[in-house]
Amino acid sequence: MSALRERLTDGLYGFGWSTVKKLPEPVAVRLGRTIADAAWMRRGTLVRRLEANYARVVPGASPQRLAELSRAGMRSYLRYWMESFRLPAWSEERIRTGCDIRDAHHLVDGLASGKGVVLALPHLANWDLAGAWVTTELKTPFTTVAERLKPETLYDRFVAYREGLGMEVLPHNGGSAFGTLARRLRDGGLVCLVADRDLSASGVEVGFFGEKTRMPAGPALLAQQTGALLLPVTLWYDDSPVMRGRVHPPVEVPETGTRAEKTSVMTQALADAFATGIADHPEDWHMLQRLWLADLDPAKSPDGPATPATGSEPSPQPGSESGSGKGRP
Repeated sequence: MSALRERLTDGLYGFGWSTVKKLPEPVAVRLGRTIADAAWMRRGTLVRRLEANYARVVPGASPQRLAELSRAGMRSYLRYWMESFRLPAWSEERIRTGCDIRDAHHLVDGLASGKGVVLALPHLANWDLAGAWVTTELKTPFTTVAERLKPETLYDRFVAYREGLGMEVLPHNGGSAFGTLARRLRDGGLVCLVADRDLSASGVEVGFFGEKTRMPAGPALLAQQTGALLLPVTLWYDDSPVMRGRVHPPVEVPETGTRAEKTSVMTQALADAFATGIADHPEDWHMLQRLWLADLDPAKSPDGPATPATGSEPSPQPGSESGSGKGRP
């Protein structure tokens, strides 16, 4: 990214946090939808990648159905950003009523046990709002990990934003993040990691909607090494202003096998839980990058090498993070 583009990007996000949060909520909602529809109509790289990913999630979908999904997906994605820009100005009551989390007893009971809890989420709906709900409704701070963004001032904005919501944010690059997360868990704390996309190229291979991809090993490794509870979480929007969510039952550590074998089994269980939420609400899955191995390395596709798409692959959007290491940028 050029220095000029970095400054423009930083300025746009700064404008979002300084200005959008001051708008009346109905105005912010309309603005987000207008931007989403304009982006969708341009059919740029992000929209086409979103449709390609939805084609895996909804096999056999017609081009018209995929177009409908991508339009709804862009609206969901912009809802995420409008909410995130406004979250620092939301009252505690607005945050509490803005989330409806089912089966939260898994999280509450896990924290009460004193063993620590790892929450693992995919890029569904608004994971920042879910985090704010945890710190507000449950009065529980937590630790996450953020990808270092460029320019550094943009990374600093995201860290300040999330710290303002009650999160401890660790930088992804550097070997100390995993150790710090493990210490927080051994102290009975909470760690939250977005974990449906591995950016390290060394993640665990899993089956996901009938094809292979990689997901980060961090959540499973942390649970094994610390004895913490590992809980998948899925989120979604409906037609109301309230975001819905579900805390899934714990992913158990297998009784037998090597550490690598246990990690593989547990990461596959996370992928299966993520898939249930994504299949039910595909339009709320904000995966605007390549994910499956066949897309990352076309030579691995059953059909052989594919013709590269026009345009370059987008860099990870802010909010694109993965769990062994990647929390929320």
